[in-house]
Amino acid sequence: MTAVVSLQESVANLVRTAARVRPGEQVCIAADTNTLPIAQAIVDVAGADDAIVVDCTASEKVIPALEMALDRGYGVVLANKKPLSGPLSLFRRLTATRRLRHEATVGAGTPVVATLDALMRSGDDVSQIVATLSSTLGFLMSELQAGRPFSTTVRQAHALGYTEPDPRDDLSGADVARKALILARMLGWELEMADVRVEPLYSQSLAEGSVEEFLAGLEALDQAFAATVQEARERSEALRYVATLADGQCAVGVRAVPFASPLGRLTGNDNLVEFHTRWYTPNPLVLQGRGAGADATAAGVLADVIALAQCMG
Repeated sequence: MTAVVSLQESVANLVRTAARVRPGEQVCIAADTNTLPIAQAIVDVAGADDAIVVDCTASEKVIPALEMALDRGYGVVLANKKPLSGPLSLFRRLTATRRLRHEATVGAGTPVVATLDALMRSGDDVSQIVATLSSTLGFLMSELQAGRPFSTTVRQAHALGYTEPDPRDDLSGADVARKALILARMLGWELEMADVRVEPLYSQSLAEGSVEEFLAGLEALDQAFAATVQEARERSEALRYVATLADGQCAVGVRAVPFASPLGRLTGNDNLVEFHTRWYTPNPLVLQGRGAGADATAAGVLADVIALAQCMG
């Protein structure tokens, strides 16, 4: 039996829920970004020998609660990328035990993390990973390839709810950089976020100001993006926002890829990951699937919870 405790509830409800948890039950904890003391309290009160703490926030504030859970021998499942893309020392502490799983931090329900882990445990040598890791930017690149103006496409994505409330959170490339850094660290590369080369999709002049001002100023970028798309098309290439991991280095940004390649054939908002390895050569191992959405992310989290419960049981 699983008791789900959400820290977005009132404190009174949390106390009542925690009081109902019996020893031996699996305990899933979802923490609100502003409730660190509550997160630690619930880990303390509701924790049991086989508890599983689930972090579906987008905050660094819950990290002490996660460390408390691991110190007590609990399992931890992450959809939150920030704990694993913070300082390298923190990544090492959190991943030092097999009681932490984090599939949803990179590909939602698409098994990117599980595949890389399996390749490495089998002794394969991963030489390069090339991936599109943002459904939002995948949609944007597909629309640009279809000839739609950059400004129109960004506004459409914002209106449809594909972007964060401030589209710069997506267009900065920071989210893709966090995902790429997690994969790089899984490869054993000792990288910090500052080591990842990130190319944003807007000029510095648009970095400040309100969301409305940002959206209004996007027409200034239309001509340059249209020209870049046309130049790539003339070379039989398509533009994609790509994370590239190779030779111990990590970069994210716009890249032209051949139409005939897996990335070049990609359309819509799916994510796609190419694993170039000793065994998968010259053709890479390719994963494609939804990289965002509540149900896809929930599937990744649930799979991790079940896997941990089986291991810990």
